[in-house]
Amino acid sequence: MKVHETAESVPGILRPFKSFLESRNLPLGSQIVYYGVPGTCTPFIELLGFAIRTMPIEQVFVPLTSEEKARRIEMKSDIGMQVSGSMVKPSPAIIVLMGGLSMPNSTVNAAQMKSAIEKYQVPLVGVCFMKMFEKTGWLKVFDFDLLIDANIAPVDIWRESR
Repeated sequence: MKVHETAESVPGILRPFKSFLESRNLPLGSQIVYYGVPGTCTPFIELLGFAIRTMPIEQVFVPLTSEEKARRIEMKSDIGMQVSGSMVKPSPAIIVLMGGLSMPNSTVNAAQMKSAIEKYQVPLVGVCFMKMFEKTGWLKVFDFDLLIDANIAPVDIWRESR
């Protein structure tokens, strides 16, 4: 896999994601299924979901590999995309793996994740930060159709001097 382009900031994450999905000409009601770590991945999933909110698709969040706990991601007026309370059975047209799954403190490993999704023969998207999939060896396990790897460094902390 080679770097195709380099972008910046939040649009640099969202635009290629949306463009990739639009290029797939997904049928009405197709599911985009995000697998991620509850809490840490969820805000990024909701941000990705916001970028594609106008597409006629269903978005689903699966915590870790627990498909029985899958929930819809829905637009809430005056708030944005939110993981809802309604359960749904995953039937992905596209799978998105979030980088938090590969973090050292995650409770799943690449083999468990691969086992959970290999029954689906669909395009695979990876979204991570700071080369996490590369650092943890997940690029050797997964053949991503699209990989978005963003940097969030440095992080400047400003405060009033006292």
